[in-house]
Amino acid sequence: MTEPIVLVEQRDHTLIVTINRPKAANSINADVHRALGEAWERAADDRTVRAVVLTGAGDAVFCGGADLKALGTAGPDGVTPPDTAHWGFAGVVKHHIAKPIIAAVNGTALGGGTELALASDLVVASETAEFGLPEVHRGLIAGAGGVFRIGQAIPRAIAMELVLTGKPMPAAEALRWGLVNRVVPQADVLTTALDLAAQIATGAPLAVQASKTVARGIVDGHVSSEDQSWELTEKALARLTTSADTLEGVMAFMQKREPVWKGE
Repeated sequence: MTEPIVLVEQRDHTLIVTINRPKAANSINADVHRALGEAWERAADDRTVRAVVLTGAGDAVFCGGADLKALGTAGPDGVTPPDTAHWGFAGVVKHHIAKPIIAAVNGTALGGGTELALASDLVVASETAEFGLPEVHRGLIAGAGGVFRIGQAIPRAIAMELVLTGKPMPAAEALRWGLVNRVVPQADVLTTALDLAAQIATGAPLAVQASKTVARGIVDGHVSSEDQSWELTEKALARLTTSADTLEGVMAFMQKREPVWKGE
């Protein structure tokens, strides 16, 4: 039997959610999006769940971002189904729930992987993990919240360097700037994340959830302070996706060559 593309397991008061596509760099397609979003719904509705740990299968990649094969075959709907588009990329980046989310980053987390970390409340990273927003090298922007959330997570100048150069940041540097809470050996990532979740679970559940919703500005599952940023992101993506440079960026990536930009 084929394993599910997203594994969901509850241990005590923690829901462990694992993107299970290691051979596809744990990339996000419509099925992964839907399964992750459903896991978030389960966590929100189940009073026995007090924290969520999100991780990736294997020991190399946490999440490789959008599945380009699905994108090329079915367009945007192949990654973000229209009926649950309100959840945002991967079913989670706009899916605000009161339960704390811990990203257990077990490997590379470039592009969408970094955006999943930014959508989480706490981040535990492997010593081998890398963070970054390389979308400018594809003729795009980090459209799943990365462009504006990175500047909320770390100092503006450091964030702008990541956004404008697309260069990756190693885990040790991410810890230095406060992008992550812990950096540990790869074998200890999940255990450390579960330990943090257990510490959270010792607090009064309603108080913990109220603390998160106030700290994040969540009202009825919505963060209004991000509205303008999302609007600007969507407008920028709409312009870019019709540009020649975006097509060139995707083709160059698939053909494993350097892109030739025309600025049009």
